[in-house]
Amino acid sequence: MRLSVAILGVGLTLGGLALSATPAAAYTCGELWWLRNQIYHANGYCFKSRNAINTFGNSGCLYDNAGSMPMSTTDRNAVAQIKQQERWQGCR
Repeated sequence: MRLSVAILGVGLTLGGLALSATPAAAYTCGELWWLRNQIYHANGYCFKSRNAINTFGNSGCLYDNAGSMPMSTTDRNAVAQIKQQERWQGCR
């Protein structure tokens, strides 16, 4: 199954659960956190926080630094837009 999500007009495709295309502003802080970390997880990020490890695990992870992790332009843009929306909504 593939995950296809439109985040502020950017198409996002990665392995995972199917979600409907929804603007980022329609998501809660928790949903934005999950979407952002799902992208990291799909790209092999090794999580450090207990919450992320409990949610996604670290089995098969390859990268300790999200900034230097190889990702597609689409995934990088989606992460940037999710982070921007998290700031606008005052998440964290």
